Amino acid sequence: LSGNNLNGSVPLTLLQKKGLMLNLEGNSDLICPEGLCVTKDGNGSKKTNVVIPVVASVAFVVVLGSALAFFFVFKKKRPSNSEAPASYTQVSDVRTTRSNSEPAIMTKNRRFAYSEVVTMTNNFKRVLGKGGFGMVYHGTVNGNEQVAVKMLSHSSSQGYKEFKAEVELLLRVHHKNLVGLVGYCDEGENLALIYEYMANGDLREHMSGNRGGSILNWETRLKIVVESAQGLEYLHNGCKPPMVHRDVKTTNILLTEHFQAKLADFGLSRSFPIEGETHVSTVVAGTPGYLDPEYYRTNWLNEKSDVYSFGIVLLEIITNQPVINQSREKPHIAEWVGLMLTKGDIKNIMDPKLYGDYDSGSVWRAVELAMSCVNPSSTRRPTMSQVVIELNECLANENSRGGTSQNMNSQTSIEMSMNFDIGTTPDAR
Repeated sequence: LSGNNLNGSVPLTLLQKKGLMLNLEGNSDLICPEGLCVTKDGNGSKKTNVVIPVVASVAFVVVLGSALAFFFVFKKKRPSNSEAPASYTQVSDVRTTRSNSEPAIMTKNRRFAYSEVVTMTNNFKRVLGKGGFGMVYHGTVNGNEQVAVKMLSHSSSQGYKEFKAEVELLLRVHHKNLVGLVGYCDEGENLALIYEYMANGDLREHMSGNRGGSILNWETRLKIVVESAQGLEYLHNGCKPPMVHRDVKTTNILLTEHFQAKLADFGLSRSFPIEGETHVSTVVAGTPGYLDPEYYRTNWLNEKSDVYSFGIVLLEIITNQPVINQSREKPHIAEWVGLMLTKGDIKNIMDPKLYGDYDSGSVWRAVELAMSCVNPSSTRRPTMSQVVIELNECLANENSRGGTSQNMNSQTSIEMSMNFDIGTTPDAR
């Protein structure tokens, strides 16, 4: 604005404009607060002025930076609602510790303090076993109710997410063939699942002979897999939303004092889609040998992945062979049974410890059902509802023993094989 012979006072609002520098030389009648304008005096000398807008900009940046620094420091120190109380010991590099983003279990029903867990286990005196989750201890609650207390180990492959998933699933599902949750402990690093006590351990122990006693006969094995199938069928069809177990195996089938079977270990369980969707995409999880190859290849999970795993369990109770055995011509049990079926001789497949004490029609039907469950294509596998029906028929055949039952079983089994599109069907029965 220099050299315009302006007069009057320079507006203060104009002088306060950020980044604006006014040059008012040649306006001798213009009134400007000292130090805010560039002017020229009567002798022609320039005054050096402090540029207020620049100073104001620098000050604003400094104030803003200080405010942001204070905000982040305050947020870091402020306790989150999802964190454990300050009295708990938190160790950031332990996988059992709940992360800030992981919400706590909503319900406090059946929640035990860690001190109560110590008391109920008599300071962890009696060990029942050890799994991927951690050590399992015997305990008692309410004076005489026996329980199994599973403590999450710091070195466990599972963490708070799996712990929380199992608690919340078992708090909302109830079935005679699913292990019951008595309670849980969620106190800092101390995470525990408290189950009903299963006096006879798991199915794998009995199949391997590690628990001693007599060998499970064919009828008892069928009863166990029927009840296990009923528990799995409930997860698929009785839960809203439906659930996929994702880790069906013989070590996760537990037995009561009277050998009633109950499915256990729901840490990997996931809801699967309904209303027209056929699968959920998820990171592959499960146990090698039992893992559905289609799920492993595509990451697409649905209830048929459980059906595959259950088929492997069926092959185990039929053959009493390990799922993976590198010394066999076909290391995986499904491939090995498929190879043996081409020879059409049931004796090469059945557990020799049974000494032929079974109805052959019942066995053939169970073998064919198992092979349909492990079909490489999930769409060709039966549903768990169909599996329950077929296994009950196998059990009925075994119970009936003799007469014309074997011929009738044979015919029904052939029809079932055709319906389920089994790739390998025995040639001799």
